[in-house]
Amino acid sequence: MTQGLSQERQKFDVVIIGGGIVGSSTAYNILDMAPGIRVAVIEPDSTYEFASTLRASGGCRIQFSCPENIEMSLRSLDAIKRFESTMATADRAAPVDWVQGGYLFLVPPDKIPLLEANVDRQRSHGGRVDFLKPSELKERFPSINVDDLGAGAHTPEDGWCDPNGLLWGYRRKAVELGAVYIEDKVVGAEYSTGQALAVKLESGRRIDAEAFVNCAGAWSGRVAGMFDMPLPISPMRRFEHYFTAGNPIEKLPYVKDLSRLAFRSEGNGFSGGLVDGDERRGFNFDVDHDYFERVVWPAVAHRFPPLEAARCHRTWSGLYEVNELDGNPVIGAWNSRLKNLYTVAGFSGHGMMHAPAAGQAIAELIVDGRFRTLDLTRMGYERIEANRPYAEQGIL
Repeated sequence: MTQGLSQERQKFDVVIIGGGIVGSSTAYNILDMAPGIRVAVIEPDSTYEFASTLRASGGCRIQFSCPENIEMSLRSLDAIKRFESTMATADRAAPVDWVQGGYLFLVPPDKIPLLEANVDRQRSHGGRVDFLKPSELKERFPSINVDDLGAGAHTPEDGWCDPNGLLWGYRRKAVELGAVYIEDKVVGAEYSTGQALAVKLESGRRIDAEAFVNCAGAWSGRVAGMFDMPLPISPMRRFEHYFTAGNPIEKLPYVKDLSRLAFRSEGNGFSGGLVDGDERRGFNFDVDHDYFERVVWPAVAHRFPPLEAARCHRTWSGLYEVNELDGNPVIGAWNSRLKNLYTVAGFSGHGMMHAPAAGQAIAELIVDGRFRTLDLTRMGYERIEANRPYAEQGIL
């Protein structure tokens, strides 16, 4: 409890709403940059039962078209690869089980120019990308069906990690640096002209702060509404599956295509799925146990024929926090109304991937008043207000 205030009313310098991977990265980065700042993280469920991070596949890739996303990926990849040495606390290691398995993005013939442009941009930012013709794809991945493919881009230094390890590594390190995690739910907010003042919790407590950060993921639209801030971020159910091949097949990178098929090697099998972008929005965690056979299996078997004998062993659901304007995150302050209300949300499936870089960026904005290491101005809330989409091209 902050000295001099009652248990029912506390004050911090920064209140972070949402203690998942993005909120915990933000807390860590603020305290790493400015030791002594009083940071509270409000998270309603310390088990993270429904958190998107723990239901994610853990991938991290540089294959984007927007320079900001490429740069966030490069910085996040560096942070994840160094995580075990930088995030260990005095009494706990910080394993994340990094696998540098690579990413492979596939396109049909009519999308070759778009893929070439994206590869050129990724290379211009220092990324290692191999542009592969169908014959080269077949040579590198013998089981692939290339009959309807135009080309592929292989990024061998990309990969995946354990999302649970990443989340808890950030959380434990943030706590070691002084962050206070409050297990409670934000149910309301107080603000005046030009400034957010406090949040009200389900327990009846009120938390005052100098700055507030909305890191509530799929719930961020609801949280923004408490400040009367229009934020077009919606929860969307998606499925992840663990399946085995049934036939001999080589280890595969993280395979993606424009249909939103995405899967990778995992142990003796594979983990992945195919996202239905038309899924009805809402907080729905029900599992459709026929989805793999109906939707995913035909797609993986077509692309890799040995997977015709694939067997699904487990299906689980999770939520994407979809930015309905353009699919890219909102990272910045509400400069036109409540200048001390910040948002880091709307990653649309890339939250774990970009949490290390996004947490650093918003921490710079809060502590220094500007982006220092990576300019994310184009990811700001201003484009939402202007209804000016800034979307990825040729990849999701």
